[in-house]
Amino acid sequence: MKIVRTGILALATLSLYGGGDLRSPSPAPVVEEQSWIDAVTINYGQSKDNIDIYRLGLRKDFSSRWFESSVGYLSGYWEGSLNYWNGYGVDNFGIALSPVFAYYFNVSDKVHPYLEGGIGASLFSKTEMGPRDLSTHYLFEDRFGGGLRIGRWDFGFRYMHYSNASIKKPNDGIDIFIGSISYKF
Repeated sequence: MKIVRTGILALATLSLYGGGDLRSPSPAPVVEEQSWIDAVTINYGQSKDNIDIYRLGLRKDFSSRWFESSVGYLSGYWEGSLNYWNGYGVDNFGIALSPVFAYYFNVSDKVHPYLEGGIGASLFSKTEMGPRDLSTHYLFEDRFGGGLRIGRWDFGFRYMHYSNASIKKPNDGIDIFIGSISYKF
């Protein structure tokens, strides 16, 4: 038993010192904990024919930045959302997942106006909203908008379009103007 304890102690010591020169220990590498979610978002919007849209989303920022300059950089986020639509006496529930690309402008360390765009996928419980016939439960979720990140807060406004891209006719689609507030953990 003493040999096992000695072996475990030796392995632990080597792992702390990186297995290198035991006279000059190197610090253990810092491992940054990554989570699947880094922000929560709430949204409210309305279609041109008065369908109310409510969304609760979870976001994860991309870890990469492209085309970085003194003006800004391109990055983005993934957003998963639960959706509730109400109009014409119809309740419609959905889920969606979208990659969103955003160009963040460098105003200061904590203030970043941005423009964004993305195309994602969604699945809804109903295919009709009053006179609107969407034909399929599966819809594409297109968006274009902008906003302002201030510290941990993000205030956005966007145009969103849901349709099945004419996979099946009719394809009435729904156009929405929607505001959002996000908080980054």
